[in-house]
Amino acid sequence: MFFWALEGLIPLVRYTSLAAVRPPGQTLAPGRSWRRHTALNLFFTLTTVIVNFLFAALIIRTADYCTQHRFGLLYVFHLPVWLFTLLGLMILDLIGAWLVHWLHHQIKWLWQLHLIHHSDTWVDTTTANRHHPGESLFRAIFTLLAVAVAGAPVWLVFLYQSLSVLFSQFNHANISLPKWLDNGLAWLIVSPNMHKVHHHHRRPLTDSNYGNIFSCWDRLFGTFTFVKDTGNLHYGIDTHPAEEEHNRMGALLGMPFRSYRPPTDEKDAGHAAG
Repeated sequence: MFFWALEGLIPLVRYTSLAAVRPPGQTLAPGRSWRRHTALNLFFTLTTVIVNFLFAALIIRTADYCTQHRFGLLYVFHLPVWLFTLLGLMILDLIGAWLVHWLHHQIKWLWQLHLIHHSDTWVDTTTANRHHPGESLFRAIFTLLAVAVAGAPVWLVFLYQSLSVLFSQFNHANISLPKWLDNGLAWLIVSPNMHKVHHHHRRPLTDSNYGNIFSCWDRLFGTFTFVKDTGNLHYGIDTHPAEEEHNRMGALLGMPFRSYRPPTDEKDAGHAAG
């Protein structure tokens, strides 16, 4: 709700029912299609919450086991609390967010699930939880894996999950921060402009900037991309441009089960993203 309100004060893009991207400074009232988009995204937020609740007990038990048996990377060396916390958050973010996100772009049947997230042409804070229940399931499994690998105690899991939600809403929010602030933040964390590049409708920008909390993973693994003017990005995915496909409940739920459509590379299409 906080970021939703903030979007009204400092929006990056002003939306209309007819298209997602408007010329800078143009003010248009949200239309019926935008309201449908918001309702759909809130529905998928609910399914994400349900899947996470189903895994909550298993994740907590795993964390308790790791703590009791000192199992996991965090127990290889004796670490001060601040370093234990930082390294724990980084491991959880790497496996539970960056890695599973990257895999969804590399494996076709996982990409079919992830399409629902990328098909959103009105990217805002509600987009953060717009995941097919099947994708939410895999993300929960990788969170469980991350907890086991790190050996994260319950308090660290709670801290990570809280930060993960906060940052996901933050970097998807349709807000415009001062360039110097956004660029500065992007050296440490995933800023709104950094992640908006990931929601451009064509490769190679779609296959970049996978991070959620820490931006170092994209820089380390060579998937970081900088775009100067994110206000001119075209959101969505080029394989599903029609609103009947990306803004209807039945179409979104059935999207993973339709035939694979290969996306177009930006360079092949002869366009520049900005």
